[in-house]
Amino acid sequence: MSDELEKKVFWWIAADANNISDAGAEYYCETRDIFQARLDKMINSLLNTGKISEEDVYIMAAIAGEIGNNSFDHNLGSWPDIMGVFFGYELADGKFKIALADRGQGLKATLKRVKPKIKNDGEALFTAFNERISGRAPESRGNGLKFVKENIKDRKMCLLFITGLARAELNDKMIIKEAGDNLRGSLAIISYQYAH
Repeated sequence: MSDELEKKVFWWIAADANNISDAGAEYYCETRDIFQARLDKMINSLLNTGKISEEDVYIMAAIAGEIGNNSFDHNLGSWPDIMGVFFGYELADGKFKIALADRGQGLKATLKRVKPKIKNDGEALFTAFNERISGRAPESRGNGLKFVKENIKDRKMCLLFITGLARAELNDKMIIKEAGDNLRGSLAIISYQYAH
């Protein structure tokens, strides 16, 4: 499997805002309805291949939907430059990969509104995936990334999630490390190995 999708998502999240519109057009979802339409297209495409079980297809779509919808929910009215998400996927050589990114505020800024004591991006990542907390308080939400974490583990998938100066790698456990560069917004890559 090529690393083209990963290169594209990393380029998109870091590129100058003026260069994004043309180069990332096939992956760019400016609004939630465009994102949902492309998510539905992914589901149909995967079901038609017959390579991944129907249950796993819907779980992966739910994970991608949760991450993508969080981007819209938590940046509403406060996108720093470009509204929307990058959403791409590829299926090859026994592996399925989904890449999502937004150029929003990032997890730390979102969660600090409801938990001001969060000190850094690593702590924000740990909190988001382990505590029942929502950056949309007082709404009673906050289970989404716990759902993602549980299903990544149960389905033997891998998730790389980067925000700010921290990165989390999830599979059967969660490891949080420093990221090399400061990434504004958030970026997620979901990988799933299937029998081919």
